[in-house]
Order: sequence, then C-alpha cells, then structure tokens
Amino acid sequence: MNEHSVDAAADEAEEAAPRRGLIAALEVIADEAPADGMTLHDFTQALGERAFGLMLFALAIPVCIPLLYGIPQIVSLPMIAIAVQMAMGRPEPWMPQRFGERRLSKSGLVQMAAGARKYFGWIETLARPRLLLLSGPTAERIVGAVFVVFIASILIPFPATNTLPGIGIAMASIGLITRDGLLVLAGIAIGIAWITLLVVGVAVFGPAFIDLFKDAVKSVLGFG
Repeated sequence: MNEHSVDAAADEAEEAAPRRGLIAALEVIADEAPADGMTLHDFTQALGERAFGLMLFALAIPVCIPLLYGIPQIVSLPMIAIAVQMAMGRPEPWMPQRFGERRLSKSGLVQMAAGARKYFGWIETLARPRLLLLSGPTAERIVGAVFVVFIASILIPFPATNTLPGIGIAMASIGLITRDGLLVLAGIAIGIAWITLLVVGVAVFGPAFIDLFKDAVKSVLGFG
C-alpha cells in the first residue's frame, strides 16, 4: 500500500471517527484498502490515531469473531507488544518491524469492520464519560498489564479460546477511548471470568478439560 493511499485512508478515517464513531473509521479503512490488503504498519498508520485503546480495539475485533482463523494469530503477538508498552506507561504505541510487516487481507479487513459493527456498535452508542478514574493514565497502565494476560490466553491451543478474551479487550478498549470506566470494568470482568475458567478447568479436570471444552464449544455452536 503506497504512502498516498495510507494518508488518504487516514484522512477519511479521521473524518469518519468524530462524525459517526470509531467503528466508522474501521469501515472506511476496510473500504479503501487495496485488493491485496495492507500491512499492520499501514493499518495502524491509516487509523490516524496513536491511542493505545484505539489500536487494541481494532486489533481485538478479529480475535472476537468465532470461527475466524488466521487473523487472530496474526494480530495476537502485536497486541501483546502494544499492551506491554501500555503497561510501561509509554506515551504512544510502537510496533516492531517484524510485526508491522504482517499482512491483513482485504477480506479480513472487511470482516473486521463488519464484526466491529455487529458486536460492538450498540456498545459504542451507549458509551459515555463516567467513573473517569478507571480510564485515567494510572488505570491505563494497570489495564495494559491485565491485557497481557488476556492476550496470552489466546495463544493456548483450545478451540474458540480467542473469543471471550477478545471481547473483554475490545469492550475495555472502548471504555478507555470514551473515558467510560464502567465499560473498562465490564471488559476486565469478562476476561477474568475466562482466565478463571481456564485455571479452574485445568486444575480440576487436568488434560481431560481440553476434550470437555471442545465438546462444550461444539454443542454451543451446534456441531455436537
């Protein structure tokens, strides 16, 4: 993706974000992306906003979508890198070159924007500044440390391990962006519930928990 295309997508995304919200910015980027997709570096540049919350929200969307394979694995390690920087209190995110060169397909970007609208559009409309202490600089560092644990759980080779922690990260990220401490708390609660399930399940059932979890997921998705 050339520099002009990135700048054009960034300009349109910045215009869309204040007018219709951050999800609209993702839709603009997906629509303007070239047929061969774009690198993570170009994607974050096209966002036009270097806030940790916005970057983590955008990258968490494909992680949330059930049965979407490939992209969650592409974005999980960059997400950890960003969350670690957030926990360290860096003023803005920086992405290592080897992560930034990973490519997102055009179809993946379209799915990302559609998933954001489908699963989080209603949440964005409800978000408003409240419990501001939970979205301030100190809270942001704590949330970043918690995010590292959530994202690490995505790498565990269980079926559908990405969905719940992804939802928690996306929801808490919306809270950080909109200064809505209640959404930050809700997102963290979802992620902690997931981590608790993993720890308790393995402690109680041992390796058999993997098979039990697979059967439960298949049943919920209608494949059992």
